Amino acid sequence: MFDSHVFQRVRKTLSNLETERGLRVLYACESGSRAWGFASRDSDYDVRFLYVHSRDWYLSLDQGRDVVELPLSDELDVSGWELRKALKLLRKSNPPLLEWLKSPVVYHRDPMFATEFSTLAEEFYSPRRCFAHYLHMAFGNWRHYLEGRERVSLKKYLYVFRPLLACRWLERKLGQVPMLFSELVEATLEEAEVRQALDALVQRKQAGDELDEAAPDEVLSRFVREELTRLDALKEPQDSAGDVEELNRFFRRYALAGMS
Repeated sequence: MFDSHVFQRVRKTLSNLETERGLRVLYACESGSRAWGFASRDSDYDVRFLYVHSRDWYLSLDQGRDVVELPLSDELDVSGWELRKALKLLRKSNPPLLEWLKSPVVYHRDPMFATEFSTLAEEFYSPRRCFAHYLHMAFGNWRHYLEGRERVSLKKYLYVFRPLLACRWLERKLGQVPMLFSELVEATLEEAEVRQALDALVQRKQAGDELDEAAPDEVLSRFVREELTRLDALKEPQDSAGDVEELNRFFRRYALAGMS
């Protein structure tokens, strides 16, 4: 699924960004369905990266834009966050950012940066914030795509089950939520009938089936309704907090180093 041609295209794109925009990519990975493990053959490649500007960019009066977003091109969806923005989100234990660090597909990594950033992610990890994020996502996707509909896009069940099982993972205190959907399923879904229906759906999507609109799957829908109600009534996990000054020191070190 990730052949050398794709890696070369992604790395070339990132290299061009560094040259054209005067930035340095510190970490780049795959996100979305290809990293979650239930992509179809025609799924886009969702490339996400973290970067730092030159020293002068940080010493200017006007703060520039803190994201890079390229137009979708030949299945490549490329976007990145500037380091200051990333650290602010890390302070809030931002789940998508935490997931990037656990991606099974890494296009580029500065070894020292990746190690130190991952350590900071552990220190600022907040089960409470992550649980609230995933539960909100599960409710939102359920209501927007599936609830009360006579015909549904079957693949949308996967986008409800992933955050739903992430909540189960956090409830069981298994640590930070993994990227791979199969790991979530294996650790948190014991209901055999539901597991069978979900596995069949994943296999169809991986095989390239379009998963067009169809009648709702009652086994999956019933589980989602019951589990959303149960999780919503749970007491949120305990929280933790790191030292913000540690983030400041980390930021200054990389921002002041600039392009060196």
